Amino acid sequence: MPDEPQPIVLRPDGLDADLARGELTFIGTATVLVRYAGFTFLTDPNFLHQGQHAYIGMGLTTRRRTEPAMQLDDLPPLDFVVLSHHHGDHFDRVAARGLDKDLPIITNAHAAKKLRRQGFRRPVELDTWQTQRVERGATFVRITSMPGKHAPQPLGLAIPSVMGSMLEFGRDDDVALRLYITGDTLLHDRLAEIPRRYPDIDLCLIHLGGTRVAGILLTMNADQGVRALQLIAPKVAVPIHYDDYTVFREPLEAFERAAAEAALRTTIHYVQRGDTYRFSREELRAG
Repeated sequence: MPDEPQPIVLRPDGLDADLARGELTFIGTATVLVRYAGFTFLTDPNFLHQGQHAYIGMGLTTRRRTEPAMQLDDLPPLDFVVLSHHHGDHFDRVAARGLDKDLPIITNAHAAKKLRRQGFRRPVELDTWQTQRVERGATFVRITSMPGKHAPQPLGLAIPSVMGSMLEFGRDDDVALRLYITGDTLLHDRLAEIPRRYPDIDLCLIHLGGTRVAGILLTMNADQGVRALQLIAPKVAVPIHYDDYTVFREPLEAFERAAAEAALRTTIHYVQRGDTYRFSREELRAG
């Protein structure tokens, strides 16, 4: 395991970070704006307009069906970005042009290499289980790369590698909240290590959609999504990444039905594009 990167130390803003409450705004695809513990960050920035095409590799593109709920110019100042992988529906040409080139982007090695080619000066590449710490005063967030599998073999050799992310927020040495972002992963054996290492996960952003290329499943469908939640058991899960592009083949309703019929310990909170989910640590832990 490589050494952990040096902490990213942010300038104090003079405010007392609120560890009791936070919020997330669902912009579309896997793009979510999160504000918690004094940090503001974005996941998988995708701001293409309805009808535009995203390049997904192997000479293939996919058409966007929806309009993002926000534009880049609508965003508040960001502390960092968490990027699961470098596909056109997760980091598009709008983000490449418009994001600050000095913004830290925490991702995997494949994506970091592409980001550097696009002029970004502060990508942070993590191997699985490696951690990047971000600090503002006594408050911190630890972002740890989680195992992901975007495609079965042999197609996996041609698909960019993907990572999930575990974000642990806290003050001094105490963790106040854990947020798990699945990334574009399939259900696979290495996910079982996550609940062994992190038995108490408060909130999960789960990528669904049943993405298929040439008939091959590339992201979790309803059945896999339910089984992943049964395995990892976050207190609350928010489904994202389900109907924005033509390669997303399974509607959210399929997951809603499967989740309603399953024995889940996880509470599902559905957030529409453009809506903000305001959460409290106590409510999350109550489920």
